[in-house]
Amino acid sequence: MLVLFETPAGFALFKVLNEGKLEKVEDLWKDFATSDAARKVVELKAFSKFENTSEALSAATLLIDGKASKGLRKFLQKNCDGETLGVADSKLGNAIKDKLKIDCVHNSAVMELMRGLRSQLTELISGLAPQDLAPMSLGLSHSLSRYKLKFSPDKVDTMIVQAIGLLDDLDKELNTYAMRVREWYGWHFPELTKIIQDNIQYAKAVKFMGNRVNAVGLDFSEILSEEVEAELKEATVISMGTEVSDLDLLNIRELADQVISLAEYRAQLYDYLKNRMNTIAPNLTALVGELVGARLIAHGGSLVNLSKQPGSTIQILGAEKALFRALKAKHATPKYGLIYHASLIGQAAPRNKGRIARSLAAKTAIAIRYDALGDTEDNSLGLEQRVKLETRLRILEGKELGKSAGSAKGKPMIEAYDKDRKKGSGALITPARSYNPASDLVLADSTEPSKKEKKDKKRKHEDTEEGGESQEKEKREKKKKKAEVEAVATEEQVEEPEKKKKKKKKGEDQISENGEETEGKKEKKKKKKPEEEEEVAEPEPKKEKKKKKDKKGE
Repeated sequence: MLVLFETPAGFALFKVLNEGKLEKVEDLWKDFATSDAARKVVELKAFSKFENTSEALSAATLLIDGKASKGLRKFLQKNCDGETLGVADSKLGNAIKDKLKIDCVHNSAVMELMRGLRSQLTELISGLAPQDLAPMSLGLSHSLSRYKLKFSPDKVDTMIVQAIGLLDDLDKELNTYAMRVREWYGWHFPELTKIIQDNIQYAKAVKFMGNRVNAVGLDFSEILSEEVEAELKEATVISMGTEVSDLDLLNIRELADQVISLAEYRAQLYDYLKNRMNTIAPNLTALVGELVGARLIAHGGSLVNLSKQPGSTIQILGAEKALFRALKAKHATPKYGLIYHASLIGQAAPRNKGRIARSLAAKTAIAIRYDALGDTEDNSLGLEQRVKLETRLRILEGKELGKSAGSAKGKPMIEAYDKDRKKGSGALITPARSYNPASDLVLADSTEPSKKEKKDKKRKHEDTEEGGESQEKEKREKKKKKAEVEAVATEEQVEEPEKKKKKKKKGEDQISENGEETEGKKEKKKKKKPEEEEEVAEPEPKKEKKKKKDKKGE
């Protein structure tokens, strides 16, 4: 069995002398306690030295990706003949097995053996001193970290993040400078503000014209259209502006020059950002555009970080304040954030913007993951998803148009009106029906009512009379009931004072018999509710009988 060991100086191939010791992994470290004991376990068979640092760097980067370099393949083909090879990385072992047909082993015993080899490396490899190995490993680690920093996919996104940030700053500065030019030059030529609406054209006209008196003899064809030029020249003759010195005009022209240069640099930066976005995230660019895609990447931090976000997060990315405010106040959450500025959402009607935003966010999440983790660099997926979204938008808009036209289920069914027509000529399949006078009904001329009608009238009259008598009976019964209820109520009112008098007599008798009741208890009894008084009033006759018996006994 052979063991492949990577060092900063090159590749080393060791032969295991006693494979039986690999079975006892726990005790394997004892065999590498000293250099003499290690030589009894393994022996250096071959060593492939790196010629320079660039070769070492390329070999190390390939090993990190689980691939074998060209020099390593030649080295293994030369020294591995029908023997198994122990490797520290399973991916590298699979690559060697596929390309070189060499059986590779990766297990805990091999890893423990690698650990022992690392501890006694300078003793097992002749000519490799510890003072030489340390600078080699340090230089290789620096080169490797520099290479990873240079070609890291996360660091490439930094250019996009910086470019979109600078683009937003330029827009703010341009607006500020342009408004300053308009305000400053407006004292001299105020009518020009209404004539030229574009800020860049305004700055170019100010720089080219200077004093408004010079406008009559100048040609503005490269800057303005013929109509605007004629209006400008007419306005210079009747302008209400004040006179300005040459020194003031010089400073105004320099400021206008700054506005023009910033506008040119902004256009250049936009082209750079567009090219970078088409290179790094082509599918995202195809779906939402360069500016929206760049802002999403800048808000997420990088393309890889953005690919880890679900579609629901991408939909409201940039509207975090509104989201948490809505959650706190228990209102409706926002439907879109930065993605609102995409062209597909702008095309949708107001009631469909939320649906399209949700669909676009889901498709955008797929496109971002494809750009960040996929190997291809074409925008076929983004274009395909965009076509689907445009189709969905047309379907939503078509449903609304169908409903507004009067159909409850979308578009009107025209086939229902053409079912009796032929496909080719358009004539009716069945002939048109003619008028049939025999099917008409003629009414009788007699105006006297028939016997049946007379009988029906009599029945109706009798029914109405019976109904009137029944209603009068019901009214009489209701009056009787009301009178009875009122009589009962008056009797109850008369009985209440009599009950109270009986209670007072009863209380006086009890005091005379016992002699223990106090005045406080009397007051409590007087304050009892009328409901309790009614309950006590019922058994009074029995108690009076008992009192009479007691008096007779005395």
